[in-house]
Amino acid sequence: MLDLLQTIIVTVLTLAILVAVHEFGHFWVARRCGVKVLRFSVGFGKPLLSWSDKSGTEYVVAGIPLGGYVKMLDEREGEVPEELLDQAFNRASPPRRIAIAAAGPFANFALAIVVYWCIFLNGVNGVAPVIGSVELGSLADRAGLQAGAEITAVDGVETPTWESLQMQLLERIGESGDLTMTVKPAGSSLVTTKTLRLDGWMQEVADPNPLRELGIQLYVPKVLPKIQNVMPDSAAQKAGLQAGDLVLSVDGVEMPDWDSWVNIVRASPEQPLSVVVDRDGRQLPLTLTPARTLDDSGVAIGFVGVGVEPPSWPEEMERKVAYGPIAALVAAADKTWKMSAFTLESIKKMITGMLSPKNLSGPITIAKVASSSAQYGFFAWMSFLGLLSISLAVLNLLPIPILDGGHIIYASIEWVIGKPVTEQIQLWANQLGLALVVCVMVFALYNDVLRL
Repeated sequence: MLDLLQTIIVTVLTLAILVAVHEFGHFWVARRCGVKVLRFSVGFGKPLLSWSDKSGTEYVVAGIPLGGYVKMLDEREGEVPEELLDQAFNRASPPRRIAIAAAGPFANFALAIVVYWCIFLNGVNGVAPVIGSVELGSLADRAGLQAGAEITAVDGVETPTWESLQMQLLERIGESGDLTMTVKPAGSSLVTTKTLRLDGWMQEVADPNPLRELGIQLYVPKVLPKIQNVMPDSAAQKAGLQAGDLVLSVDGVEMPDWDSWVNIVRASPEQPLSVVVDRDGRQLPLTLTPARTLDDSGVAIGFVGVGVEPPSWPEEMERKVAYGPIAALVAAADKTWKMSAFTLESIKKMITGMLSPKNLSGPITIAKVASSSAQYGFFAWMSFLGLLSISLAVLNLLPIPILDGGHIIYASIEWVIGKPVTEQIQLWANQLGLALVVCVMVFALYNDVLRL
């Protein structure tokens, strides 16, 4: 129940920020272009909170937090007093209407830059992409990649961290041709280039994992069954387990890693276990009886209430980069540009069939990712917020009627030919655009349900 409540709160907060920034962009530019704004609404439906300013603009927070809008004075939507005709949106010049329509997406781009600037200013930590194992017979194996080697570049672009490696590989989804990896073998300062041949790579794969598809498992340090914290009144506390204990064995079976410990606990609800732990160099025998709980499938499992002590990475694999204010701003703008290009390229690949449409995500996936990113910390959530802001900006700039990009197209045509697109053509185009957007949303929601 608490997880659901957290998911709802984080999702509403995330969407509210994105929508408020987007609509503020329209609002701010509209006012400076001399267009009267009647209503600024975050959310749809019945207003929960509303107030007005001295200019007559009504500000609304509505009950359905799945969007928002800025309502401007417009002769096409109702009668306009003669003294206010010069403030009507439809009377504004084409360049001004283009600026107003583009302001929402560009406000989202600006939000992404600010978010990434804060992240880079805080400093960026990463881990070197060192190969832990290579699957026999895989693309990586056939190319001669070996465990212990560090992947330093992909297609000539440096990949100092896991994240940079994943991004470079994701850009090749659906493509055919040679993928080159520059690697530095373990214990060597020399680099070599390996070539992997792609053929419609992951074209039909939903939720693609590039490294897994290549047959590469990156190195992660072994997670020992060492306890970091014990929940109050839990089975672990009642048995005498303490933070810092290293679990050596259970019922005489050695526990080489955390997964082994978790598996035996989950398989033993309400069954007493003989546990031996190492505490400050001394071996202590304990009797632990896991509590009974249910997993997501309704199956009874054991639960003891302890947390794992995270493993430490080898110092030579850690990548830490600190930025000053100016360098952070440059890096933030660069990342926003690259993520925008990546989003556009992904849309193109979906349209041309190079990327499976099963990768399209809807509100359920957004809610789950927003909640999980928040659990990893404030900056993880901010990173997701920046990515969503870029996606919202790019999608709204697509030349689809009813979206901001459609309004830009209408105004651009009028600017070029000297007369507006007829209302009948706009009506037909808007209906077609609405049908397209609804179909995409329904399909994205269908994908979300399948992922559940």
